[in-house]
Amino acid sequence: MTELDAKDPTAMATSSVGGTFLEGLAARDFDRLSAILAPAVQLRALLPPGPASWEGAEEVAETFRSWFGGATDFEVGGRLHLSWRLRVRPAPFGIGSGWHIIEQQAYADAGEVIDSIDLLCSGFTPEEQRVER
Repeated sequence: MTELDAKDPTAMATSSVGGTFLEGLAARDFDRLSAILAPAVQLRALLPPGPASWEGAEEVAETFRSWFGGATDFEVGGRLHLSWRLRVRPAPFGIGSGWHIIEQQAYADAGEVIDSIDLLCSGFTPEEQRVER
């Protein structure tokens, strides 16, 4: 990857583990998807019927194949999934002067701009004090 490529988010995304997983899913190339999974990978999912789990690269890839492999029309896109973890000091709302950790997961509807965001927040959690030994 050249220096110019490293600054291009598209080039970086396609060479990342997540990018490779999504490329395999988008192409419905479940062998490629399986190749990016660790041999003992675990997939845990909360599905409409309830919690489910699968283990192993082949079983996990086959699960994705069972969900999406038979579709005649298939497009990846629509909603964006965004996630971040922040460490902040002081926390807002007067909840403390020390370091706090906050994690947020969001789904966004977007075209040229973001039209809506649905967000789940962990809340501001005080960071544990480290004890030096």
